[in-house]
Parts: sequence; structure tokens; C-alpha cells
Amino acid sequence: MAATVTLEPAGRCAWDEPVRITVRGLFPGQPVTLRASLRDEKGALFQARALYQADAGGLLDLARAPALGGSFTGLEPMGLLWALEPEKPLVRLVKRDVQMPFAVELEVLESHEPDAGRLLGRAVLERHFLRPGMRRVPVRAGRVRGTLFLPPGAGPFPGIIDLFGSGGGLCEYRASLLAGHGFAVLALAYFKFEDLPEYLDDVHLEYFEEAIDFMLQHPKVKGPGVGLLGFSKGGDLCLSMASFLKGITATVLINSCVANTISPLHYKDMFIPSLGSDPGKLVVTESGVLIFLDVWDNPLEELNYQSIIPLERAQGPFLFLVGLDDHNWKSEFYARIASERLQAHGKDRPQIIYYPGTGHCIEPPYFPLCRASVHTVLGQAILHGGEPKAQSRAQVDAWQEIQTFFHKHLNGKKSVPSSKM
Repeated sequence: MAATVTLEPAGRCAWDEPVRITVRGLFPGQPVTLRASLRDEKGALFQARALYQADAGGLLDLARAPALGGSFTGLEPMGLLWALEPEKPLVRLVKRDVQMPFAVELEVLESHEPDAGRLLGRAVLERHFLRPGMRRVPVRAGRVRGTLFLPPGAGPFPGIIDLFGSGGGLCEYRASLLAGHGFAVLALAYFKFEDLPEYLDDVHLEYFEEAIDFMLQHPKVKGPGVGLLGFSKGGDLCLSMASFLKGITATVLINSCVANTISPLHYKDMFIPSLGSDPGKLVVTESGVLIFLDVWDNPLEELNYQSIIPLERAQGPFLFLVGLDDHNWKSEFYARIASERLQAHGKDRPQIIYYPGTGHCIEPPYFPLCRASVHTVLGQAILHGGEPKAQSRAQVDAWQEIQTFFHKHLNGKKSVPSSKM
């Protein structure tokens, strides 16, 4: 091999950490193709490729050299990660076992030809989800099922409960990455996991109240309250938790509905019906992908008004992160309803950040966009929306905003160091 691939940091870093990729030992002005390859735990292959040209000294620095074609164009230092595409369509890149890193193979190939020439150099980048010194603690306390991630050090740390959506199960990758920034984060399952209900039929807030109590009684968690981070269905659950339960200091919602969705909600003698829907408005594309955008009823219509979550009862502030190309539901409309409702009750307006060209799944930085994927419960492909470049920028910005918001309201810090590259 004629070229040397250098990674900064060298070889190993957290998934949400930017990395600088340089190639040395090329000829002046030499055209090359860079290819990134990753296999997930099930063996699914994801790849991205970009065409570059070395500078006059035979150096290629992705922080300074624009891609001339391939999976993306322009100056995109992290493009080989966020542009990864599955070999088989509708496969979404997720991290199932956060204790093992993803290994990204980087190859430098001669020329710009579609079937690029001989291999000139290679390197393997380990992208970790547990920073050194972090602890991963399975939680089986009473009825609560999840995993607690603790940063290194004595603590106590500001606490966060992290909820995912209607796919069910236990998703740990976002909680593990967030804990790397100084938070004690509980990834909380609420159905389709171990002895929890298999389906999302009736939801009882007492379960989530027990999770809050677990966090606030934990010696490594700093009170007097915890933060909530919810995505999709997990978002409206977080709205309900903030509205009815004690011990909530701040809440972040990622593309969430302002009404209770999918299943009825119970708490003591309180009952909130689920938002109505019209399956006849489901759109099926020529490729068989489902679009749910217009299926959900308007929460402001009198028939559905009882499904709206009374978020004006909440004590802490809200941050809404909204993808303007969300094809699962009308996230922008729901955030506007939330803002108007809070103001109508004399409460502060929530912080709302809109992301153009961004779909439903706003992941931590550098996860590739998945415009559509097979839903783990429905078993059918669903359109999420989004455009790759816009999505990649939104994810970096949203990740910073989440940390800043929680540090401010849980830890008294006004800002956090930027990880943007």
C-alpha cells in the first residue's frame, strides 16, 4: 500500500465525536476514491464512497478538500459516516449492543472509476458508545426495566430518563452517548421487553412514576428533579409525565405529538383517550412504503380535544426539536399547538427549533439518514422523510442543543463545549 491513512483521534473515539481523516503519500493531484464500510451486529453492510483529489503535496485532508462526487459532494469532513447507506434497502443503522464498538473500515482506492482501482491504503476506526470509565448498570427495580448509564467520577450527576417510540424494546445507544457528557441517563423500556407488556395497549403512568422515584433515590443522581428526553411516542409520554408527575425539571421532545397517541393513558383516576386516526388516509407508495402523515386526526377538533395532554400543568421548561420533513406526523403543527396552549395559560413559551429537510428520526450525530425503514412492531416499511446533508447538520446541532438545555436546567451551566467540525 502506497498511502497512509491517519485518524485524529487515532483509531478509537466515541460515536458522537468528530474525527479528522487525512491521507498521506499520494502523488500531487492524484485522483482517489475513499470508501467507508460498516457491518452492524446482524451483519448488514453499510457503505459510502466519495471522490477526492490530493493537493500539490500529495496530501488529502477531508477537513479541507471537497468531495467531487460519490455519496456526497462538497466539504464534508464526516460525510463518509453520515452518508453510509445499507446494501439492502429499508435497513436502519441502530446500535443494539453498546458495549461493543462499531468498526468502520476506511479504504483509499486508486482513481475515480466506478469499480475503483487497486487499494492504496486503509485504516479501521472504532466508534464507541461507552466512554472510558463509564458504567452500564442493568435496572430491574420493582417493575422498572431499563439500563442506567453513569459517567466516571464520584457524582452525583444530573439525571435524565430517555424514551424511544412505538418500536418498543430497550434502546440504549442515545442514553449511553448522552451519559458521556456528564449525565446519569436511564434508558427506559416500557413495552416489548422482558416481562413488560408485549403490545402498547393501555399505558399507566404509575410505571413511569416508579422510574422517576428510582432515579431520584439513586445515590449517583443529583436532584431535586430529573430531565426527560422523548422521541416520537416516547415524546408524548414525556409530555404526560411532565404534566402529571412530580420530580420533572426539564423536558426535551424530538418530533413528538402534543396529544396522547396509539393507546389510552391512565393515571390513578385520570384517563386520556388516544388521538383518533383514519386508516383510510394511509398512503402506500409504489414501492410499498407507508406514509402515516395524514392518518392522525386533528387534536384541535372537538372530538379529539380530550386527547390533548395538559402540558400547562408542567413545572419545568420544554425544548421541542422539529424536523420539517417529518413524514410520520405533523410535528411542526403539534409544537405550535403546545406553544399556543402554554401561552394561553400564562406559561412561558417553549423553546422550539425547526430543522428544514429533516425527517422523523433525529439521531445523535453521524448516524446515517434512514428515509424509510421497517417498523419493528408493524413489520412494514414506513417513510420517515429527510435529506442526508440537512439531516446530518440537524443531528449535530440538535445534540448540542439537548446537552445545553439539560446542563442549563439540571446543572446550572449556560453552555457546553461545541463538538461541531
